[in-house]
Order: sequence, then C-alpha cells, then structure tokens
Amino acid sequence: MIEVQDLSKRYGDKLAVNHLSFTVEPGTVTGFLGPNGAGKSTTMRLIVGLDHPTAETATIDERRYAELHQPLRVVGALLEAGALHPGRSAHNHLLFLAQTQALPKRRVDEVIDLVGLHDVARERVGGFSLGMRQRMGIAAALLGDPRVLILDEPINGLDPEGILWVRNLLRRLADEGRTVLVSSHLMSEMAQTADNLIVIGRGSLIAQSTMAEFIERNSDQSVIVRAPDAAALRSILIEAGGQVSTGEDGALTVQRLPAARIGDLAAAARLAVHELSPQVASLEDAFMETTHDSLDFDISDRPRLEAELVAAERINGSTR
Repeated sequence: MIEVQDLSKRYGDKLAVNHLSFTVEPGTVTGFLGPNGAGKSTTMRLIVGLDHPTAETATIDERRYAELHQPLRVVGALLEAGALHPGRSAHNHLLFLAQTQALPKRRVDEVIDLVGLHDVARERVGGFSLGMRQRMGIAAALLGDPRVLILDEPINGLDPEGILWVRNLLRRLADEGRTVLVSSHLMSEMAQTADNLIVIGRGSLIAQSTMAEFIERNSDQSVIVRAPDAAALRSILIEAGGQVSTGEDGALTVQRLPAARIGDLAAAARLAVHELSPQVASLEDAFMETTHDSLDFDISDRPRLEAELVAAERINGSTR
C-alpha cells in the first residue's frame, strides 16, 4: 500500500505538490493522471525518496522509502527510462542492481526474458531505442519481485504490441495482489488498464475514485436519436427536461434523459424512432472537463502566447 499524507514540495517560489493526500490500495491498478506540470513525477520521486518533501511524508507499507532495508524487494519504480549508463549492457546493468540487494543472478535472466530483451541482453544500452529502454526500466522495477510498483509513463515509446504487453502485465501484477501506481498521458490506454484513478492539478488532489465513477461524475451522458418527426419529438423531450441539440443530418443529441426514458416518451406520443443510441462517455472527455482549470495555459490562448513570444524575440534581438 502507498499512503501519501498532506504531502508538499516547494522549489523556490513554485509549490509543485500542495498538501496532497491519497492512498493506493493493493490488488488494483491505480492510474495517476494530471496535466503537464501537475506534479505527478515530483510526487512519485517523493514517494521513493529521490526528493525530500517540504512538509509531511509518503510511506510504502507504512514505512518511508529510506527506512526500507532492501527497497527493491519492496517497491519497484520506473521514473526515467533514460537513467542508464550507455556503456553498460542490459545484463550488466541489472546484475549491478541485483548485487546491491543480494538478489540471485538467475533473477536477472528471468526479468530479461520477461520483458523480451533476451536477444540484446549483452548489447550496450546506449544503442537501445526508447521502447527498449522502457522495457529495461520495467525489468529493473520487477527485479526484486516487489509488492509495490510505481511506473511513470511506462508505455511511452512502445509499439502497439509492447503497449498490449504492458497492459496485460500490469493487470496480472494487480491480480496477484500487488499495489500498482502508473501514470500515462494516453487516456484510451489508461481506460483499459486502470481500476481506480487519482487525478491532480497544480500539485493538488482533484479526484480519487474508481474509473467508472470518475467518468460518470465528470462527463455529460448523451443519446443520439433519429426519428421521422424529429421536431415533434424534440419538443416533447425538452418539455420532459432534456437538453436537445439538432445536428446537420437531423439527428437529435439528447442529454439529461436516459435512452429508456426517451423511448417511453416517444412511444407515449406514438412517434416512430429509427435510432436510439446511448453514447459512451470517454475518460478523455471526463479528464479534460475535470482538469481544464488546472492547465498552465489554455490552448485557446495560443494566438496571444505566440504573439507575445514574437514580440519578446524582437525586443531581445534589438538589445543584442
């Protein structure tokens, strides 16, 4: 279990993590989401002791990372896929880590096979692609067969086959009762992988819930309706409390009324309905709706920001 309690981290004038509290339970995959600059990577670094909190603490199985006698046996982390010595082979890098934790040499071969790097195990990692480096990072995280996994963007740089492999791996680890905390900007993949979500913005907690609860709570459910007499049905649905818009093709998009209720209203009015399609809300829609106020800048401000950048470059050029 991971417990973060009133955690804060300040870098100069910037408060990167702001009194953040959450719990990551074993037996689940918990997605850690937030816009760029939200404080996700900083929080993960604080959990594993790479940074020191300004206030309060984070614990793994009720102990701070610094208090763990053999930390790789308790928690495995992938925070930076590029954190590898380019002159070492994959095998030697993992062997070095294993020896620091008194892990048997055979475990190195096991994780190399697990992540699919057997054929390049003796090659220098400096020549690895980003996807291969990600697999190396996952191998290092799994080296001590830990109960807790903390993975920052583990599918970045992987091909579709690699992404599917990571998804299945995380599900299997959670099914074994391990605690899995994973961040990603790929909402579609997170929606297929995570059971629970922790969403932060500007260093503060925005939401912590199950995946289904988060999507339902933070997105508008809608139903597409097609009917020969769309105008008459539209009036009935609005009178019943629905929010209705009409598309260019004549289809109605209805919010605030479930599909069953729409069907009942149409039947009572003896109006034919040719389509009644509930639209499944996406994690991406819910995420964008929830974190809009936590962005460092709104994309709608891009023209203004670009104009300011051009002006600044002109000023700098005139003062050289």
